[in-house]
Amino acid sequence: MTKKILIADDDINIIASLKFVLADEGFDILAVTTPEAALESIKNHVVDLVLLDMNFQHDTTSGSEGISLVSAITALELNIPIIVMTGWATIDIAVEAMQAGAKDFIQKPWKNERMLSAIANQLALAQSDKKAQRLSQQNHLLTSQAHPSNREGIIAQSPVMQNLLSTLDDLAQSEMSILLTGDNGTGKSMLASYVHQVSNRAKHSFVPVNMGAIPESLFESEMFGHVKGAFTDAKENRVGRFEMAEQGTLFLDELANIPIAQQAKLLRVLEEQKFEAVGSSKSLQANVRIISATNSDLLADIKNNQFREDLYYRLNTIELRVPSLNERLEDIPALAEHFLIQFSSKYHRTLPQLTDQAVLALQQYHWPGNIRELSHLMERVLFTCKKSSIDADDLMLKVVENNHESLDDPSLSLEAIERKALIKRLAFFRGNATETAKSLGLSRSGYYRRLSKYELV
Repeated sequence: MTKKILIADDDINIIASLKFVLADEGFDILAVTTPEAALESIKNHVVDLVLLDMNFQHDTTSGSEGISLVSAITALELNIPIIVMTGWATIDIAVEAMQAGAKDFIQKPWKNERMLSAIANQLALAQSDKKAQRLSQQNHLLTSQAHPSNREGIIAQSPVMQNLLSTLDDLAQSEMSILLTGDNGTGKSMLASYVHQVSNRAKHSFVPVNMGAIPESLFESEMFGHVKGAFTDAKENRVGRFEMAEQGTLFLDELANIPIAQQAKLLRVLEEQKFEAVGSSKSLQANVRIISATNSDLLADIKNNQFREDLYYRLNTIELRVPSLNERLEDIPALAEHFLIQFSSKYHRTLPQLTDQAVLALQQYHWPGNIRELSHLMERVLFTCKKSSIDADDLMLKVVENNHESLDDPSLSLEAIERKALIKRLAFFRGNATETAKSLGLSRSGYYRRLSKYELV
């Protein structure tokens, strides 16, 4: 992105010379001739660096006007680097300017090489400082999670997850907005992070935000940021989530919880790719990729006037459903073992082993809480089981087996019975597709055709 430099000097010949040098280097130039105009420009435009004369028409030698302007710019807390210039350079003025907030000092007449070097150095330092500020605030605001950076870090041997990951690998190379749907606890945030990690934006930030946790009154401040003094409690500048995710990925979790009144503001940013911090009139670029997730039926919410249809279609260039854990029977043993290893390391406890009966019980359970529930169960059983192995009874799972779950239910269609039989048989063989197909007298391809028919892959 082209950097904008503000030149503040009352000598139009100086301005013309600087414009000639800097424009040739690809900079966008904004020029003013008074301190008042300089402050106004900074308040209304995105400026990356200020080149500031120390003396204006009221006082051509002392540098007091320049020092006052440096102090005024610094007080705005915008972290814009200031390079001061004067033809009446003294050590005292230089020191005073630096104490007021200037980053460098150049004497007129300048050498172009020295000028360009100073500008390049200050822009690089400002970029580094800004990134550090974003990361610091991001770490303060967000709970960091260790998410896999490649396919090997994801436990997904089931056909349904292998297909989903293959699709996500392809989509990661695009800039499409992705909407992930599915039950709570299925790992939507992990998959969103995975897409970011294998995309072209991986070197920039992945910023997740729980839309249901943001109070409506603070929506704009949280998402777009605010400037100091924008409202009563705005005691310092705040970086919003869009700015944190600049050039990276913004993950909007619990999407359906965005208040209807705020949905229009989000839609505007997505359409125009620009936003303004609360209390500021300066437009900032929103170069972010959007991935969102929900367990809600958004089409039903649209019919009930709880979600904007135009926002829905803006967010779901493609919509993918993340399967529930009871659709991933092959993955349950490995996931359970993974959580046991994780928690035994965290709590410095001996790692117990799951018996075959325990694994079968895990695969026969219906998992209303999905992967999150499995994680909590493994954490709990690590403390409640005092043996070196975990048996089915140690899990204390309440397996639901009522008339509607039974194959003898007279209300079930033939297709429903076949679907349930496939699930039960796969659970019996602990997710082993070859053994399951063999027990049913099916070829492997025939078995997978049935899984596809009943949306089990």
